[in-house]
Amino acid sequence: MKKKIIKEMMITEVLEKNDKAGEILFMMGLGCVGCSMAGNETIEQGCMAHGMDEIDIDLLIKKLNETD
Repeated sequence: MKKKIIKEMMITEVLEKNDKAGEILFMMGLGCVGCSMAGNETIEQGCMAHGMDEIDIDLLIKKLNETD
């Protein structure tokens, strides 16, 4: 069983784990693939830095896990 993506995971870990993650993050307004902060922030921290609220973060996590 694959490890579920959670908002506390580092962005780089999610990008390595899910081939579609970069595309999904970009569609949700996060340019994480080329961002220097991707190695230092969790998904939740990155989302909050881009003004996303908990509902948006939960939706992003759901999308990432659906394509995992």
